[in-house]
Amino acid sequence: MNLYKYASPAAFYPLAGKMIPWFAVPAAILFVVSFYFGFFLAPSRAGDQNQVYHIIYIHVAAAWMGMFLYVLMAIYAGIGWAFNARLASMMASALSITGAMFTFLSLVTGSLWGKPTWGTWWAWDARITSTLILFFLYVGFISLQSAIDDQKRADRAGAVLALVGVINVPIIYFSVQWWNTLHQGATIRLLEKPKMTSPMLIAMLVMLAACWLYSIAAVLMRVRCIIAEREQNAAWVAEGAA
Repeated sequence: MNLYKYASPAAFYPLAGKMIPWFAVPAAILFVVSFYFGFFLAPSRAGDQNQVYHIIYIHVAAAWMGMFLYVLMAIYAGIGWAFNARLASMMASALSITGAMFTFLSLVTGSLWGKPTWGTWWAWDARITSTLILFFLYVGFISLQSAIDDQKRADRAGAVLALVGVINVPIIYFSVQWWNTLHQGATIRLLEKPKMTSPMLIAMLVMLAACWLYSIAAVLMRVRCIIAEREQNAAWVAEGAA
């Protein structure tokens, strides 16, 4: 099968439509499973965190997705800029909305966690501040593309911002090691034994998988809308409508 043909918006549009249910349905199932594990099977933390500790399953998954989707967005934007690949630029635009949503969710859930744990809704902690900058980078990318009428110029400008902003992602990740912050260190490491019980680990990983599948489905739906909007004068769109 020639996969290169799907680099064309005309070929990718129907393929994306077929793929959406394969990711959306498992995502919904895994969200339910994760909430069950996280809120009913996983133990609570003693002390001030108590029941609020359950928010970690949403908070951590959202934070991870916000960082990863930004890197993915920058890669697609860079490919679109370097090779004049229209579909790659469209994918970057589609990823920006989902990434911004997850980053915002991580900030909100972090505040809900911070109030009973740290005694404040917000602190200018290194990781919190760098995550806020990540959210502003997403908003800047989205706003920049919306503000420029020429689509090619908008994609190029967005790609520059996205590529420059990538430097913020490792800052977020390593901030707890580089500076004295309120955040604890990483609970899950690839080469070390997890520092949480099995139900908690399962809930965390299932939630992350659910967010992954949701992101794929949401991005595919959004990129179809972008393709339809940008390619509305193309012959294949008119033939499809007919």
